[in-house]
Amino acid sequence: MGCHFPSTATHEDFEPAIGSQWQRHVVGSGTLEPTGSSLRFVNTDTTSEEYTNAQIDDYQGLSRRDFFWRPPLTLTVRARFSHPAGMLSGTAGFGFWNDPFLMTGTRLPSLPRALWFFYASPPSNMKLDLDTPGRGWKAATIDVLRWPFFLLAPIAPLAIPLMNIQRLHRALWPIGQRAIGVREALVDVDMTTWHTYAIEWRTEWVHFSVDGGSVLRCATSPQGPLGFVMWLDNQYAVVTPWGRFGYGRLAAPGRQWMEAAWLDVEV
Repeated sequence: MGCHFPSTATHEDFEPAIGSQWQRHVVGSGTLEPTGSSLRFVNTDTTSEEYTNAQIDDYQGLSRRDFFWRPPLTLTVRARFSHPAGMLSGTAGFGFWNDPFLMTGTRLPSLPRALWFFYASPPSNMKLDLDTPGRGWKAATIDVLRWPFFLLAPIAPLAIPLMNIQRLHRALWPIGQRAIGVREALVDVDMTTWHTYAIEWRTEWVHFSVDGGSVLRCATSPQGPLGFVMWLDNQYAVVTPWGRFGYGRLAAPGRQWMEAAWLDVEV
């Protein structure tokens, strides 16, 4: 059974532990460690042989049509990480998505929809925004379940080889990027110190900010309903317009963590 959220505000300060509204998804050497005033998402001594994840969410056991969140809303999270960008291993972040890849539950696969603060370490290269690196700590939107994507999909086999020519990539990929609803911006902060991250999700636009300063404002607002997720895992992925694809798991000795002091969802 899924959890039931109020139609107004949801506040979580993790005191003294994880609130009952959140579901846990802990795999491999991942752990969720309440400190009494925060929650740490910990991966310990990960190996490339085993998937590791420490996660909370609110959609396990639900069909996608029953996910809780639609615009308008504002998500605010106070968080920090054990390692800076480039040294933290795997992927991490928080926000809203449609869980398209069967990570939890037995739903059918789907094309992705998401708006979130998203981190990916090397060797990840998800180069979907023309002017933003394919890895790092980013604010990002994606919504592939849109009619422009389905209109362009039949010509993708012809277009992908052309993307290997830099001049054509810069000329043609903006069309594909708009079709899949992608906008991204690097978050230029020290990940190891506390910051307040906010996502304002409206029907026509999305605004990402950190400590009150604007990071990204865009019109690529994904459709709902979506589910909330916050996680740290040991995955990497390669997805590029020029046809390079890959996926795997990363080994990292010692402890790596993401820590959340509180989160709010205001509707």
